[in-house]
Amino acid sequence: MNNEGMLYENLLYDISRIVVESRPLKEMLEMVLVKTAEKLGMKRGMIAILDKYTSEIMIRVGYGLSNGLMEKGRYKIGEGITGRVVETGEPVVVSNIAEEPKFLNKTGAWHKDEKKGISFLCVPVKSGSEVIGTIAFDKKYGDITNSGNDIKVLAVISAMITQLMRLYQAEYEEKSVLIEENSRLHEELKTRYKPANIIGSSRAMMDVYEMVEKVASTDSSVLILGESGVGKELIAQAIHYNSKRADAPFVKFNCAALPEGLAETELFGCEKGSFTGAYRSRKGRFESADRGTIFLDEIGDLGLSVQAKFLRVLQEREFEKVGGNDTIKVDVRIIAATNKNLADEVKKKAFREDLYYRLSVFPIIVPPLRDRKTDIPMLADFFADKYSEKNGKQIKSITSGAVGLLTAYNWPGNVRELENCIERAVILSNDGIIHASQLPLVMQTAGPARPQPAGSLEKVIGMVEHEMIVEKLKESGGNMSLAAKELGLTERMIGIRVKKYGIDFKQYRK
Repeated sequence: MNNEGMLYENLLYDISRIVVESRPLKEMLEMVLVKTAEKLGMKRGMIAILDKYTSEIMIRVGYGLSNGLMEKGRYKIGEGITGRVVETGEPVVVSNIAEEPKFLNKTGAWHKDEKKGISFLCVPVKSGSEVIGTIAFDKKYGDITNSGNDIKVLAVISAMITQLMRLYQAEYEEKSVLIEENSRLHEELKTRYKPANIIGSSRAMMDVYEMVEKVASTDSSVLILGESGVGKELIAQAIHYNSKRADAPFVKFNCAALPEGLAETELFGCEKGSFTGAYRSRKGRFESADRGTIFLDEIGDLGLSVQAKFLRVLQEREFEKVGGNDTIKVDVRIIAATNKNLADEVKKKAFREDLYYRLSVFPIIVPPLRDRKTDIPMLADFFADKYSEKNGKQIKSITSGAVGLLTAYNWPGNVRELENCIERAVILSNDGIIHASQLPLVMQTAGPARPQPAGSLEKVIGMVEHEMIVEKLKESGGNMSLAAKELGLTERMIGIRVKKYGIDFKQYRK
């Protein structure tokens, strides 16, 4: 065997050892290019992969090419030498790239003067009859005399790396899908938490939206105040996802959920061995929220010792892990929320005064549901749709009697209680309608804000009768005759009841 034959044999042996190693796919493909370039005296090498979804051919692995140059190497099928090889499935040898108009030099790796002395070899990588990419090298023009043998060797190498290429192609496609899905979900979050999409159009909520819009574009700390269940976290999300930090993390922490010692570890992290059970060093919530936003719910329940450390983060944006000495700096926006009166907590010495004033740069007060009752029908419809889909039901409407009870109730549990109430009613509904009888008993005993006959039984009967008449009038478009027929009444009987309950049937006419 001559020297050239020995050279090719040694190269193929080296490639065969590389492809069976247990390494990252890209690293193995890079090793193949390096070994081939060294043995065959080639200056640059590249592996391009066909994206099945976009039909774009992209250089993914390179030798003698920077990442920036590889990024420029994108071709359509049939475009340039690389695109032609993918299209035809046949290898191409360009003796002199300076004289070949189809050699596009998209990467810009070959300078004008250098192109005159360079040849280019490109071979398809096939999986069965399907071309999944290419492997290509350049050589000095004077060394192209054995191009036929080089092409044969490259074809063998191509076959040897087919499995690696197929796996790398699948890995890249999976990563691309994940990136695209992550981007889609992030855009969905940004849309979902826009103030305009928070349910409610009452004057009280309009004031909240205005405050959110003003503060979102700043980096100021925000303190959200309001009773439990009013949606303070939703307001915090609206601020974050409409700020310049929207693409960075939104990290949540409930200050009332853990004892003081554990809360400190959760917020600031810990070093390995800093306490019993600290088997490894770990990040805290502040470090995880770097460049983004941290939302501290129930801040009024944070222990005094942790408050002191938190005050430093608020002022200096720096801290040390539990058991650590290194100072960690973070760029984080702080949004806190509480249902407590912090001014009273300061008087009781349960909350640091200096921390209170640092937090209260921009307070937002979220009104309780009882102060924005005009939002209740809209919220009820929203939750009815939500739990209809979740439970595989189709809720068409909420009766006027039910709406009357909902708006008459005082809602000590606020929006969260309303959501639970509607979820229960959706589960109980059998006819696609939420009736007053499906609401909790505490609401039914309160009664709607309209005159009713005396006596508890008569009261309930009257409420149901009123509700049924209104529903049939809605369905018939205010047609008294048709509504009476549906209810099994005469026109005279329905007329008496409409007058009795003060129902304006004309408002339901289409």
